[in-house]
Amino acid sequence: MLKLNIQNETSRLRAVVLGTAVSNGPVPSIEDAYDPKSIEHIKAGTYPKESDMVAEMEAVAKVFEKYDVKVYRPKIIEDYNQIFARDIALVIEDKFIKSNILPDREKEIVAIQHVINEIDPGKVYKAPTDDIHFEGGDIMIHNDHIFIGTYKGKDYPDCIVARTNMKGVEYIKSLFPNKTVKEFDLNKSMKDPRDNALHLDCCFQPVGKDKAIIHKEGFRDPLDYEYLVDFFGKENLFHIDKSEMYHMNSNIFSIAEDVVVSERNFTRLNTWLRSLNITVEEVPYAEIAKQEGLLRCSTMPLIRD
Repeated sequence: MLKLNIQNETSRLRAVVLGTAVSNGPVPSIEDAYDPKSIEHIKAGTYPKESDMVAEMEAVAKVFEKYDVKVYRPKIIEDYNQIFARDIALVIEDKFIKSNILPDREKEIVAIQHVINEIDPGKVYKAPTDDIHFEGGDIMIHNDHIFIGTYKGKDYPDCIVARTNMKGVEYIKSLFPNKTVKEFDLNKSMKDPRDNALHLDCCFQPVGKDKAIIHKEGFRDPLDYEYLVDFFGKENLFHIDKSEMYHMNSNIFSIAEDVVVSERNFTRLNTWLRSLNITVEEVPYAEIAKQEGLLRCSTMPLIRD
């Protein structure tokens, strides 16, 4: 049996689900794309090639191997995008919670059933109704706090880039009554990826012991941004600009408080991390980034110390 344990984003990682880019399928049509950044690359003819994405994900798998992390991979579904393991489920404490995701993506959960089979069935949760929406990229556990990205705009039902609603926030609250659950209203755009915080981890993520990466303009409500400034202290926040947000600088992944996996082109961020005595394992991930997801999006941690 897998003894799940996730209390925060940065404790020493022991087991993780890493997505796969194998048999990723053809370049999607614009109508089938789920986010503005993918559309931008489909139109430009620069949508990532499967072979490049497979190589990028294998580089991450090698880093996990180096740190003795147990890695689970999804079963391959032919011609199907299974890169973003974070979207489909999440672990908080010892609970495995299946996301309510875009209906087209239900198959992705089935592809990790072999992992779910190793978990005590009493610890596996699924939202009771279809109108409760949340995805793992919007949910961060920070010890006794849970931070959740949402979208409170009236156009939520028509907004495909809005993935977590207030019913999703309430559902997570109901599972963890002893935690402080704080939601953040995020800016969404189907037109411009530079204005679109697809998930909370596209504009914010804790790192190290008491630091965080943040993109101020990702938050619709300035008070939500101020909440995090007060919580972490301004001196502990690394502010990223629109271009860095677009390239997914807040979407790195922590193996431990002092070890992160980051994209090799994130020069300014990686320099800051090293200044904090954090080991930065640099990998190429710029092709996968074209689908508006990066390292946190393609990993689903199961066990941290």
